[in-house]
Amino acid sequence: MTLRDLPTPCYVIDEKKLISNLEILASVEKQAGCKILLAQKAFSCYYEYPLIGKYISGTTASGLYEARLGKEEMGKENHVFAPAFKEEDMEELVKICDHISFNSFSQLKKHRKMCEEAGVSFGIRVNPECSTQEGHAIYDPCAPGSRLGVTLANFDDEEFQGVDGIHVHTLCEQNSDDLETTLKAVEEKFGKYLKQAKWLNLGGGHHITREDYDIITLVKCVKHMKEKYDVEVYLEPGEAIALNAGYLITTVLDRVDNGISTLILDASAACHMPDVLEMPYRPPLMHSGEAGEKAHTYRLSSYTCLAGDVIGDYSFDQEVKIGDRLTFEDMAIYSMVKNNTFNGMPLPAIAVQHPDGDCEIIKQFGYEDFKCRL
Repeated sequence: MTLRDLPTPCYVIDEKKLISNLEILASVEKQAGCKILLAQKAFSCYYEYPLIGKYISGTTASGLYEARLGKEEMGKENHVFAPAFKEEDMEELVKICDHISFNSFSQLKKHRKMCEEAGVSFGIRVNPECSTQEGHAIYDPCAPGSRLGVTLANFDDEEFQGVDGIHVHTLCEQNSDDLETTLKAVEEKFGKYLKQAKWLNLGGGHHITREDYDIITLVKCVKHMKEKYDVEVYLEPGEAIALNAGYLITTVLDRVDNGISTLILDASAACHMPDVLEMPYRPPLMHSGEAGEKAHTYRLSSYTCLAGDVIGDYSFDQEVKIGDRLTFEDMAIYSMVKNNTFNGMPLPAIAVQHPDGDCEIIKQFGYEDFKCRL
């Protein structure tokens, strides 16, 4: 099956690019002597877990269901962090997870005995109060008033006794210079606690597979922490696993001219790529340019009833006609895990493009997938 044979809308995972990313991550594990875990919140297409598991050390979860998925479908190291845990969830998590990170000392106190009895390694997430992000406050765990992680002022020395690890997550789509800055703050504020720890989890947001990412600095940072504090170091990238390794193929259903030429697609920002509205950002589109850059400019929108369901303005060398297909890029991450059925919109099929170019549909959805959630 070729790309042209796939139904639309359809997510396509590019295995050739996925493998390229995984080879980079495997190299980082080897160079730095750290362990890399797939953050399933960004990519949880478990069809690819056996492949991913050949290159990295395991999975990390944001709750019970992701933890189950990692255990069942990859079966390697399985970690979990959440701002809070229900007691009934913890009863299962201690059976399927290797590490559990707590967001507060009150949560640690509540669940500590259960972790100790199960023999699970547990840690505390800290907030170094060192913000290195620009423009995305919604994704900044170090923003003023953040609920994520324990600040130094609220650190409980007594309760930390016997805790195995420290968890730090402050980055979002960032390079290793920001990690270096963050670690200086972590050492300054929590260095004495790191000396008591067995492991250090540096969370996600490391854009390791991006072209301009400075791997040398990353390796230097990890080695420094390992050697100075004698800790096992973990990284939990999500986007870096499948960065630029997927597409969303859509068909043009109609064109509306009302001062702006708008193309109505069978894909939706609100339903199928919600980060476009949440971040917000303009997703890359194959064979297109910025508005006005090429001969024909269009606003791309959806056939939901949401007036603001707009993907962005793009230009093309040729006129785009009803029935044409458009391919959005970098759609393997977050899009599939965050999609929804608002307006009764069908969920896109999921396909894999194997390294030889052949395509295989691995998942299709219908009316029952919409109905069963309501």
